[in-house]
Amino acid sequence: MVTESPPSLNATTSVRTEATPVLAVKVGGSLFSDKSVEGSLDRAAIARYAHMMAGLHRSRPGGVVFITGGGAPGHGALRNIDETDPFGCLPLTKALADVRWAWTEAFAREGVKALPLQLGAMATLNDDGTFGVRGDTLRRVLDGGALPVLSGDSVLAGDGTLHGLSSDRVPEFLLGALGEPLRVVALTDVPGILLDGPNGKETLAYVDPSRPSAAYDALWTNSEWDTTGGFRTKVDALVRCAAAGGECFILKGSPQDTDYRYLLSPHSRWPSGVSYTRIVLPER
Repeated sequence: MVTESPPSLNATTSVRTEATPVLAVKVGGSLFSDKSVEGSLDRAAIARYAHMMAGLHRSRPGGVVFITGGGAPGHGALRNIDETDPFGCLPLTKALADVRWAWTEAFAREGVKALPLQLGAMATLNDDGTFGVRGDTLRRVLDGGALPVLSGDSVLAGDGTLHGLSSDRVPEFLLGALGEPLRVVALTDVPGILLDGPNGKETLAYVDPSRPSAAYDALWTNSEWDTTGGFRTKVDALVRCAAAGGECFILKGSPQDTDYRYLLSPHSRWPSGVSYTRIVLPER
Protein backbone atom coordinates (compact mmCIF):
# COMPACT_ATOMS: atom_id res chain seq x y z
CA MET A 1 0.00 0.00 0.00
CA VAL A 2 1.00 3.65 -0.43
CA THR A 3 2.93 4.99 2.55
CA GLU A 4 3.40 8.62 1.52
CA SER A 5 1.51 11.36 3.34
CA PRO A 6 -1.84 12.41 1.84
CA PRO A 7 -2.11 15.80 0.17
CA SER A 8 -3.67 18.73 1.96
CA LEU A 9 -7.41 18.56 1.34
CA ASN A 10 -7.57 22.34 1.56
CA ALA A 11 -5.22 22.83 -1.39
CA THR A 12 -6.47 24.86 -4.31
CA THR A 13 -4.23 23.29 -6.93
CA SER A 14 -6.67 20.70 -8.26
CA VAL A 15 -8.36 22.94 -10.82
CA ARG A 16 -8.40 21.28 -14.23
CA THR A 17 -5.30 21.77 -16.42
CA GLU A 18 -4.09 20.06 -19.58
CA ALA A 19 -1.65 18.00 -17.48
CA THR A 20 -4.27 16.45 -15.18
CA PRO A 21 -6.54 13.57 -16.15
CA VAL A 22 -10.29 13.81 -16.34
CA LEU A 23 -11.77 12.04 -13.31
CA ALA A 24 -14.75 9.79 -14.03
CA VAL A 25 -16.52 8.52 -10.90
CA LYS A 26 -19.06 5.74 -11.20
CA VAL A 27 -21.42 5.07 -8.29
CA GLY A 28 -22.58 1.48 -8.61
CA GLY A 29 -26.27 0.69 -8.47
CA SER A 30 -25.91 -1.44 -5.34
CA LEU A 31 -24.95 1.71 -3.39
CA PHE A 32 -28.27 3.46 -4.00
CA SER A 33 -30.72 0.73 -5.00
CA ASP A 34 -31.89 -2.74 -4.02
CA LYS A 35 -31.84 -4.65 -7.30
CA SER A 36 -34.26 -7.25 -5.90
CA VAL A 37 -36.97 -4.59 -5.42
CA GLU A 38 -38.56 -3.29 -8.61
CA GLY A 39 -37.85 0.38 -9.26
CA SER A 40 -35.89 0.79 -6.01
CA LEU A 41 -34.04 4.11 -5.59
CA ASP A 42 -32.63 5.21 -2.24
CA ARG A 43 -33.02 8.99 -2.51
CA ALA A 44 -31.15 9.59 0.74
CA ALA A 45 -28.12 7.64 -0.54
CA ILE A 46 -28.27 9.53 -3.84
CA ALA A 47 -28.28 12.81 -1.92
CA ARG A 48 -25.22 11.79 0.10
CA TYR A 49 -23.23 10.75 -2.97
CA ALA A 50 -24.36 13.87 -4.83
CA HIS A 51 -22.95 15.97 -1.99
CA MET A 52 -19.63 14.12 -2.27
CA MET A 53 -19.55 14.55 -6.06
CA ALA A 54 -20.37 18.24 -5.73
CA GLY A 55 -17.17 18.68 -3.72
CA LEU A 56 -15.09 16.96 -6.40
CA HIS A 57 -16.74 19.00 -9.14
CA ARG A 58 -16.05 22.29 -7.38
CA SER A 59 -12.43 21.28 -6.82
CA ARG A 60 -11.90 20.61 -10.52
CA PRO A 61 -14.65 22.23 -12.64
CA GLY A 62 -14.63 20.88 -16.17
CA GLY A 63 -12.50 17.93 -15.16
CA VAL A 64 -15.01 15.57 -13.52
CA VAL A 65 -17.58 13.23 -15.07
CA PHE A 66 -20.27 11.37 -13.14
CA ILE A 67 -21.50 7.90 -14.11
CA THR A 68 -24.48 6.26 -12.43
CA GLY A 69 -25.14 2.56 -12.26
CA GLY A 70 -28.54 1.37 -13.39
CA GLY A 71 -29.74 -0.02 -10.08
CA ALA A 72 -33.09 -1.77 -9.93
CA PRO A 73 -34.67 0.34 -12.72
CA GLY A 74 -31.91 -0.49 -15.18
CA HIS A 75 -31.69 -4.18 -14.38
CA GLY A 76 -35.46 -4.50 -14.35
CA ALA A 77 -35.68 -3.05 -17.85
CA LEU A 78 -33.43 -5.81 -19.20
CA ARG A 79 -35.12 -8.67 -17.39
CA ASN A 80 -37.35 -10.89 -19.55
CA ILE A 81 -36.88 -8.89 -22.75
CA ASP A 82 -37.79 -10.49 -26.08
CA GLU A 83 -34.44 -11.60 -27.52
CA THR A 84 -35.99 -11.91 -30.99
CA ASP A 85 -36.94 -8.23 -31.07
CA PRO A 86 -34.06 -6.12 -32.49
CA PHE A 87 -35.29 -3.18 -30.37
CA GLY A 88 -36.24 -5.31 -27.37
CA CYS A 89 -33.91 -3.46 -24.98
CA LEU A 90 -35.44 -0.05 -25.75
CA PRO A 91 -37.10 0.19 -22.28
CA LEU A 92 -33.58 0.50 -20.88
CA THR A 93 -33.34 3.98 -22.42
CA LYS A 94 -36.36 5.21 -20.45
CA ALA A 95 -35.32 3.49 -17.22
CA LEU A 96 -31.82 4.95 -17.20
CA ALA A 97 -33.06 8.40 -18.22
CA ASP A 98 -35.16 8.32 -15.04
CA VAL A 99 -32.12 7.30 -12.97
CA ARG A 100 -29.96 10.06 -14.49
CA TRP A 101 -32.70 12.57 -13.74
CA ALA A 102 -32.84 11.52 -10.09
CA TRP A 103 -29.14 12.31 -9.83
CA THR A 104 -29.48 15.56 -11.77
CA GLU A 105 -32.12 16.75 -9.31
CA ALA A 106 -29.85 15.84 -6.41
CA PHE A 107 -26.96 17.77 -7.97
CA ALA A 108 -29.24 20.78 -8.50
CA ARG A 109 -30.04 20.76 -4.78
CA GLU A 110 -26.27 20.95 -4.20
CA GLY A 111 -26.04 23.97 -6.48
CA VAL A 112 -24.19 22.02 -9.19
CA LYS A 113 -24.80 22.75 -12.85
CA ALA A 114 -25.28 19.16 -14.09
CA LEU A 115 -26.51 17.90 -17.45
CA PRO A 116 -27.74 14.32 -18.08
CA LEU A 117 -26.42 12.99 -21.38
CA GLN A 118 -27.69 9.98 -23.33
CA LEU A 119 -24.95 7.56 -24.36
CA GLY A 120 -27.00 6.23 -27.29
CA ALA A 121 -27.13 9.72 -28.82
CA MET A 122 -23.33 10.07 -28.73
CA ALA A 123 -22.15 6.57 -29.58
CA THR A 124 -22.72 3.58 -31.84
CA LEU A 125 -21.47 0.03 -31.48
CA ASN A 126 -18.90 -1.21 -34.01
CA ASP A 127 -18.83 -4.79 -35.30
CA ASP A 128 -15.91 -5.62 -32.98
CA GLY A 129 -17.80 -4.33 -29.94
CA THR A 130 -15.88 -1.06 -29.65
CA PHE A 131 -17.53 2.35 -29.72
CA GLY A 132 -17.94 4.77 -32.55
CA VAL A 133 -18.08 8.07 -30.69
CA ARG A 134 -19.13 11.68 -31.10
CA GLY A 135 -17.48 13.47 -28.24
CA ASP A 136 -18.18 17.11 -29.17
CA THR A 137 -21.22 17.46 -26.90
CA LEU A 138 -19.43 15.97 -23.90
CA ARG A 139 -16.39 18.15 -24.53
CA ARG A 140 -18.54 21.27 -24.71
CA VAL A 141 -20.30 20.42 -21.43
CA LEU A 142 -16.94 20.07 -19.68
CA ASP A 143 -15.53 23.21 -21.28
CA GLY A 144 -18.56 25.06 -19.94
CA GLY A 145 -17.71 23.95 -16.41
CA ALA A 146 -20.75 21.70 -16.01
CA LEU A 147 -20.93 18.16 -14.62
CA PRO A 148 -21.94 15.52 -17.21
CA VAL A 149 -24.26 12.81 -15.85
CA LEU A 150 -23.87 9.56 -17.82
CA SER A 151 -25.14 6.00 -17.57
CA GLY A 152 -25.48 2.85 -19.62
CA ASP A 153 -27.98 2.89 -22.47
CA SER A 154 -29.44 1.18 -25.51
CA VAL A 155 -26.84 1.70 -28.24
CA LEU A 156 -27.32 1.14 -31.97
CA ALA A 157 -25.10 -1.37 -33.80
CA GLY A 158 -24.17 -1.37 -37.47
CA ASP A 159 -26.83 -3.94 -38.32
CA GLY A 160 -29.58 -1.69 -36.97
CA THR A 161 -30.17 -3.60 -33.75
CA LEU A 162 -30.14 -2.08 -30.28
CA HIS A 163 -27.82 -3.41 -27.59
CA GLY A 164 -28.31 -2.76 -23.89
CA LEU A 165 -24.95 -1.67 -22.48
CA SER A 166 -24.00 -1.48 -18.83
CA SER A 167 -22.75 1.72 -17.24
CA ASP A 168 -19.48 -0.15 -16.71
CA ARG A 169 -18.71 0.47 -20.37
CA VAL A 170 -19.11 4.25 -20.23
CA PRO A 171 -15.37 4.79 -19.44
CA GLU A 172 -14.48 3.15 -22.76
CA PHE A 173 -16.65 5.74 -24.47
CA LEU A 174 -15.00 8.52 -22.47
CA LEU A 175 -11.53 7.49 -23.62
CA GLY A 176 -12.58 7.78 -27.25
CA ALA A 177 -14.65 10.92 -26.76
CA LEU A 178 -12.11 12.94 -24.80
CA GLY A 179 -8.84 11.78 -26.32
CA GLU A 180 -6.89 12.66 -23.17
CA PRO A 181 -5.76 11.07 -19.90
CA LEU A 182 -8.60 9.50 -17.92
CA ARG A 183 -8.83 8.25 -14.35
CA VAL A 184 -11.80 5.98 -13.62
CA VAL A 185 -12.97 5.31 -10.07
CA ALA A 186 -15.68 2.68 -9.68
CA LEU A 187 -17.31 2.93 -6.25
CA THR A 188 -18.89 -0.39 -5.24
CA ASP A 189 -19.98 -2.23 -2.12
CA VAL A 190 -16.52 -3.86 -1.77
CA PRO A 191 -13.05 -2.24 -1.41
CA GLY A 192 -11.71 -3.72 -4.63
CA ILE A 193 -11.32 -7.27 -5.96
CA LEU A 194 -11.38 -9.53 -2.90
CA LEU A 195 -9.09 -12.55 -2.99
CA ASP A 196 -11.26 -14.75 -0.75
CA GLY A 197 -14.74 -14.16 -2.16
CA PRO A 198 -17.38 -11.59 -1.20
CA ASN A 199 -16.61 -11.92 2.52
CA GLY A 200 -12.84 -11.82 2.09
CA LYS A 201 -10.52 -9.38 3.86
CA GLU A 202 -7.57 -9.19 1.47
CA THR A 203 -7.78 -7.00 -1.62
CA LEU A 204 -5.95 -7.53 -4.89
CA ALA A 205 -4.00 -4.28 -5.00
CA TYR A 206 -2.87 -4.23 -8.64
CA VAL A 207 -3.95 -5.71 -11.98
CA ASP A 208 -1.89 -5.50 -15.16
CA PRO A 209 -4.54 -5.24 -17.93
CA SER A 210 -2.28 -7.17 -20.29
CA ARG A 211 -2.17 -10.08 -17.80
CA PRO A 212 -5.44 -9.92 -15.82
CA SER A 213 -5.79 -13.60 -14.86
CA ALA A 214 -5.31 -12.92 -11.13
CA ALA A 215 -8.36 -10.65 -11.18
CA TYR A 216 -10.60 -13.20 -12.89
CA ASP A 217 -9.46 -16.03 -10.65
CA ALA A 218 -10.78 -14.06 -7.65
CA LEU A 219 -14.29 -13.39 -8.99
CA TRP A 220 -17.39 -15.04 -7.55
CA THR A 221 -20.92 -15.94 -8.69
CA ASN A 222 -23.31 -13.11 -9.58
CA SER A 223 -26.55 -12.33 -7.81
CA GLU A 224 -29.68 -13.68 -9.50
CA TRP A 225 -30.93 -10.07 -9.69
CA ASP A 226 -28.00 -8.91 -11.81
CA THR A 227 -28.75 -8.84 -15.55
CA THR A 228 -25.49 -7.29 -16.82
CA GLY A 229 -22.84 -9.79 -15.73
CA GLY A 230 -22.09 -8.43 -12.27
CA PHE A 231 -18.51 -7.95 -11.15
CA ARG A 232 -17.06 -9.81 -14.14
CA THR A 233 -18.58 -7.23 -16.51
CA LYS A 234 -17.08 -4.47 -14.36
CA VAL A 235 -13.63 -6.06 -14.45
CA ASP A 236 -13.89 -6.73 -18.20
CA ALA A 237 -14.69 -3.08 -18.89
CA LEU A 238 -12.01 -1.68 -16.59
CA VAL A 239 -9.38 -4.02 -18.05
CA ARG A 240 -10.25 -2.84 -21.56
CA CYS A 241 -10.19 0.78 -20.45
CA ALA A 242 -6.82 0.37 -18.73
CA ALA A 243 -5.36 -1.49 -21.72
CA ALA A 244 -6.29 1.54 -23.84
CA GLY A 245 -4.47 3.91 -21.48
CA GLY A 246 -6.89 4.67 -18.66
CA GLU A 247 -6.02 4.48 -14.97
CA CYS A 248 -8.78 2.52 -13.23
CA PHE A 249 -9.66 1.87 -9.60
CA ILE A 250 -12.27 -0.16 -7.71
CA LEU A 251 -13.03 1.27 -4.25
CA LYS A 252 -15.68 0.84 -1.60
CA GLY A 253 -18.24 3.65 -1.70
CA SER A 254 -18.92 5.38 1.60
CA PRO A 255 -19.99 9.04 1.37
CA GLN A 256 -20.64 9.46 5.08
CA ASP A 257 -17.75 11.39 6.65
CA THR A 258 -15.49 10.46 3.73
CA ASP A 259 -13.50 13.09 1.84
CA TYR A 260 -12.80 11.79 -1.65
CA ARG A 261 -10.79 14.78 -2.85
CA TYR A 262 -7.66 12.63 -2.80
CA LEU A 263 -9.06 11.03 -5.98
CA LEU A 264 -7.95 14.21 -7.77
CA SER A 265 -4.33 13.77 -6.62
CA PRO A 266 -1.60 11.62 -8.19
CA HIS A 267 -1.94 8.02 -7.05
CA SER A 268 1.39 8.22 -5.19
CA ARG A 269 -0.11 10.86 -2.87
CA TRP A 270 -3.23 8.93 -1.83
CA PRO A 271 -3.74 8.23 1.90
CA SER A 272 -2.02 5.04 3.03
CA GLY A 273 -5.13 3.58 4.66
CA VAL A 274 -7.25 3.42 1.50
CA SER A 275 -7.97 -0.07 0.13
CA TYR A 276 -8.54 -0.48 -3.61
CA THR A 277 -7.71 -2.44 -6.73
CA ARG A 278 -5.74 -0.42 -9.28
CA ILE A 279 -5.87 -1.51 -12.93
CA VAL A 280 -3.33 0.26 -15.13
CA LEU A 281 -0.54 -0.55 -17.57
CA PRO A 282 2.90 -0.97 -15.96
CA GLU A 283 5.33 1.93 -15.58
CA ARG A 284 2.65 4.53 -15.16
